[in-house]
Amino acid sequence: MDRLLTIQFRELESWKLLDVTDQELVVKAYAISQNAYAPYSAFHVGASVRLQNGEILTGSNQENIAYPSGLCAERVVLFYTGSQFPNSKIETICVVAKGDLLPYDKILSPCGACRQVMLETEIRQTNAMRVILVSQNEKTLVFNNVKDLLPFAFGTI
Repeated sequence: MDRLLTIQFRELESWKLLDVTDQELVVKAYAISQNAYAPYSAFHVGASVRLQNGEILTGSNQENIAYPSGLCAERVVLFYTGSQFPNSKIETICVVAKGDLLPYDKILSPCGACRQVMLETEIRQTNAMRVILVSQNEKTLVFNNVKDLLPFAFGTI
């Protein structure tokens, strides 16, 4: 049986076209990306999440010479949120990046491990988590849920 998979997202020329609350997430993600520990890749990633109560939490990538002991920004902020705010629900996660590993006009798409953690977070909290991805030239993609980033997630089919 053949099936069709459809993924829905919104594409914007700039994150500055987002509403004010989403723009705040982008600004905070860029700010925290400055705290990335990235001496090996020089690739700085910042992630921010907005909880349903409006609080914003942030995380940045943290590398380690004993690769792969480092951790991506997305997992840093999601694990922090889960450990410190276990009963809170995340409305939106935003991810930004700066560095030469990614062409200036390309969107940083979370790695497979981060997508899996994002999806399990969405499933655990029993509500959709919006995803905002911003390229270095401000191009922005907005997904209404994580499932669109990982439709055949481990343990879901």
